[in-house]
Amino acid sequence: MTTRRYKPYLAHKDSGVEWLGEIPAHWETVSLKRVASIRYGLGEPPKLLAEGLPFIRATNVTKGRIIDRDMQYVDPADVPWNRNPALRTGDIIVVRSGAYTGDSAIIPEPYDGAIAGYDMVVRVWRGRSKFLAWALLSRYVLNVQVELASLRAAQPHLNAEELGTVAILFPPDSEQRAIAAFLDRETARIDALVAKKERLIALLQEQRTSLITRAVTRGLDRTVPTKDSGVEWLGEIPAHWEVKRLWHLTPSDRRIMYGIVLPGPNVDDGIPIVKGGDVSLERLRLDSLNRTTREIESGYVRSRLRGGDLVYAIRGSIGEVAMVPAELEGANLTQDAARIAYASATHGPWLVHALKSSAVFAQLEAGALGATIRGINIRDLKRASMAVPPRSEQRAIAAFLDRETARIDALVAKVREAIERLKELRTALISAAVTGTIDVREEARA
Repeated sequence: MTTRRYKPYLAHKDSGVEWLGEIPAHWETVSLKRVASIRYGLGEPPKLLAEGLPFIRATNVTKGRIIDRDMQYVDPADVPWNRNPALRTGDIIVVRSGAYTGDSAIIPEPYDGAIAGYDMVVRVWRGRSKFLAWALLSRYVLNVQVELASLRAAQPHLNAEELGTVAILFPPDSEQRAIAAFLDRETARIDALVAKKERLIALLQEQRTSLITRAVTRGLDRTVPTKDSGVEWLGEIPAHWEVKRLWHLTPSDRRIMYGIVLPGPNVDDGIPIVKGGDVSLERLRLDSLNRTTREIESGYVRSRLRGGDLVYAIRGSIGEVAMVPAELEGANLTQDAARIAYASATHGPWLVHALKSSAVFAQLEAGALGATIRGINIRDLKRASMAVPPRSEQRAIAAFLDRETARIDALVAKVREAIERLKELRTALISAAVTGTIDVREEARA
């Protein structure tokens, strides 16, 4: 799918804006402040509550929609109503700072009366809010004008004066309604396709986890006799396997442990450190890791890494595990990750898969600590029960899982590529429609 199947406008004129070029002859170019008022939200309220008036922040604004994930609330008594009026259905909220500067969303009816937080509120004077919301979401506004304004500072930032000077293209009112209706319909179709593909990814990932769990708890030969493992999370295991605590698989001189508690700021010529968020094949590279000073690292000799060790995320995105590449020999950890060395009787690639299984993760998830930043107690990690086959079987299981998970991972990658293409089409379609690159008036009536 591309935008090429849509008709172009027949008559054009110079927009008067260098980077816009020609526009449909009957459209006009105006600055945002000529058609709307712009004000700031409340800022930081005295107190955030679990219920009350919805308090809409940048985290609740995404790609034209208000989402209720992590929505917080304020007491109406804390709102200075004389300078912070309630939001109305049709208002547009625009993120003014941070990574999503310039992102916007139209306020839907369920949030009529809500309060804007730190961001800006655009209120259209002549009932054009739906078209204007799409215009503010388009690539030509977000990527060109807003970025040029916001990136003048070290931290992306946009103020009301800069937003007011943004050039908006305006067709006649009837055409605005047609374009908004067309974009409502077509983006909903694309969003439904994206959601369908995201569900497919979730199913493939569930299949991946199920495959790993089955192989590391029951083996590859389904005909072998089984026995009760004595561990609720493991269930039945092959009769010739053993149940061992994870720490029994580690050498006595290199026990499971986390690393540096206070690594300090990143330094250019220091020792690489692995944080919880670095535990992935993509991130475990010298050029991706932060570094701490040699003085700080010298106090944590016992947690240094060797090539072939495993690192396990115990804070934040808990449960990620990866093998340390040889280039990270001598690197260290922070307190967000644990090093798991293993003795010669254990095959490292098998242990990676075993630690990714739901049978092991469920034991650790049950004891995860903390509400805001969840984490695993290092003692629980050491005591996690493993179904341990002979080393020859470990190698066979690892080879099987390497092959099968690679196949699933390749399918997931293809689906993700398709999702990215759909998102690119969505962005291109919005920009083309609100800049008059395509004429969708007949499409809107279809």
